[in-house]
Amino acid sequence: MRMLFFILMLANATFFAYAWFGPGARAGGDAQIIGQQLNPEKIRLLRPEQLSGLARKPEPAKPAAVCLEWGAFSDTDLARAEQALEPLALGAKLSQRRQDDVAGFWVYIAPLASRQAAAQKAGELKRLGVDDYFVVPDDPKWRNAISLGIFKTEEAANTRLGALRAQGVKSAAIGARETPAGRTYFQVRDASSVVAAKLNQLKLAYAGTEVRDCAPAEKKG
Repeated sequence: MRMLFFILMLANATFFAYAWFGPGARAGGDAQIIGQQLNPEKIRLLRPEQLSGLARKPEPAKPAAVCLEWGAFSDTDLARAEQALEPLALGAKLSQRRQDDVAGFWVYIAPLASRQAAAQKAGELKRLGVDDYFVVPDDPKWRNAISLGIFKTEEAANTRLGALRAQGVKSAAIGARETPAGRTYFQVRDASSVVAAKLNQLKLAYAGTEVRDCAPAEKKG
């Protein structure tokens, strides 16, 4: 009787072992695991370079360089403003931009090679019926140029140029007339937020000045 009991126990143990660990059990377990996955058909294996890309931390964005301009200053205020900027120790980041005041526009013929050449050109103008002209005598930049009129607006200068072209004058041009007095701007490249705040504080002591971004062409300089 005892022997029969042990035989039955051994048979039961063998059955349960086969049920849990046999081929059917493994297949059923795999199916259960796959069934519990979300969208298993979308699973993709990553290549080594993709894994390394996930491991790398993104590099922080570099701040954009800022160019600020403070001005404009007359010649009388320029030295005082320079002294106010000295504590900032800007070094090579600081530069100046000069802008001459425009008094008007003029129509002219560019400087000729000599006084004699200018006289010959004046003779040609006279033969074309142009009597209103003036040969510039001593200006270092415009010596032997021929002025054909000075005007307050560019529109008026263009009207004069059109009339001269109709008379046959082909070499005349329009330019701005600059006065000796001008304005100066301070430019600070790679300006930090601290420098920007200091410039905005300094401008309060100089009426009529402002702090602004440099023009696009100036930023590249």
